Amino acid sequence: MTERRQPSLSTDTLPTREAAAIELLSQVCRELDSIVFATSLGAEDMVLTEIIRRERLPIRIFTLDTGRLPAETLELIEVVERHYGTQIERYAPHADAIADYVSRYGLDGFYDSVPARQACCRVRKLEPLKRALAGQSAWVTGLRAEQSVTRAELPAREWDAANGLEKINPLADWSEHEVWAFIRHHRVPYNPLHDQGYPSIGCAPCTRAITVGEDVRAGRWWWENPETKECGLHRREFAPRQPSAHPAIERDRSAA
Repeated sequence: MTERRQPSLSTDTLPTREAAAIELLSQVCRELDSIVFATSLGAEDMVLTEIIRRERLPIRIFTLDTGRLPAETLELIEVVERHYGTQIERYAPHADAIADYVSRYGLDGFYDSVPARQACCRVRKLEPLKRALAGQSAWVTGLRAEQSVTRAELPAREWDAANGLEKINPLADWSEHEVWAFIRHHRVPYNPLHDQGYPSIGCAPCTRAITVGEDVRAGRWWWENPETKECGLHRREFAPRQPSAHPAIERDRSAA
């Protein structure tokens, strides 16, 4: 696999960062049952895959196969399964829901408006995610606070009221340089699109390479304002972790 071209990065902070991430995940595994890791096969998710498999943590790994993923992402799923000797479960959208969306908006109708794009994300991502999280106690993500304005002040652990479980963000305070230092240091496999200017990779029609000086998520839904650039999987409808009680909050699907 082609090595990512970027300046030499110090690994001085890696032991501390790794230890904190491992301790957080280990603590969650001691406290809770039925923990899952939602991977999009991005750089951050590859860091967590390495940690979960190396530490033999009882965390099941799944991905959302939207039907519009780049070929490189689909190929990486197979690479990861061979490299770590594990299976990544795939959750796909329902065919009838896709047909309904195409009938109403067109195959690529998400370019026309934010509501149309959000409707596509609901069909291809949110509904499959809901199935993947059903009955689980917590889900792990590779989110980082510095990725976008919608993820500022991201905590390492929070209560996801919309899905009714805890959400764990072990890399919340990691920098992009630390992510890539980890990948290089541990020789972790990663998506070759990263070497072609794609720091953030989603569905193929909604992702482009970025230019020098652009934000790392500038290539995601590039036709929208930064404030709307979330698919709904990680909307900031969360509360600080409440160990004693987690009241259910009814989800407004039309606003998801």
